[in-house]
Amino acid sequence: MRLINFLIKLFPTKPIYAHCDIPCGIYDPHTAQLAAKTVLTMVQKLKDIKAEPGSPEELQARNNFVRMVKVKEEHAEICKREVLILWTDYFKSEHLEKFPDLHDLIWKAAKLCSENKRAVDEVKAQELVAAVDKIAEIFTQTKVTSNK
Repeated sequence: MRLINFLIKLFPTKPIYAHCDIPCGIYDPHTAQLAAKTVLTMVQKLKDIKAEPGSPEELQARNNFVRMVKVKEEHAEICKREVLILWTDYFKSEHLEKFPDLHDLIWKAAKLCSENKRAVDEVKAQELVAAVDKIAEIFTQTKVTSNK
């Protein structure tokens, strides 16, 4: 036990998070959709922040701004990760045959995630929600046809 504790101190560990590569069949676009909607909500809230410079509310407004930007960026990253998991682990070549624009749609959604991390742009956030919803729609259609 001492050796293990010594090694942990010598080589500190940190948790890692990933979807496993076991073909469990448990995939769902809901997390990506929720993350995309969170990005849009944060962008809308960021636009509404107002405080007079030097006012007592200014510090709280700056604090809220920083926190909302952080949440927006974190959820854009979550959305990208979830979309790419669907792309690399769930969708197959037969899905591409049925939905030939799927590759382009996912590529654009991933790019929109990056754009939403960099900017506060409500139009881009709405485009992200629409793209992820379209991916979810395709996902649902593939689930329906594979269950028949």
